[in-house]
Amino acid sequence: MVTIYLRYVLDPSKLADFEHYGKLWMPLVERFGGQHHGYFLPGEGANNIALALFTFGSLAAYEQYRQQAAQDPACQAAFRFAEDTRCILSYERSFFRPVFS
Repeated sequence: MVTIYLRYVLDPSKLADFEHYGKLWMPLVERFGGQHHGYFLPGEGANNIALALFTFGSLAAYEQYRQQAAQDPACQAAFRFAEDTRCILSYERSFFRPVFS
């Protein structure tokens, strides 16, 4: 199992656009076999940092999702939305393995 952590630096004047972007991606990740744990938007503190977490059964399953997403029209539309609105200034991706007990 692998959990993907995304940390976004956002344009704080475009949080509504980023929220829409997140709502586009959650069902897409699920459709390709992942479990989305949500997007976390700024509350207190920094007004330009957001997070997302989602899990796949393996790193290989995540890589397959990435390949499929690159060809999927709905995924491409979500990418274009972020590019067109410029709500995301940058992001970083990290991979974690969960420990439950």
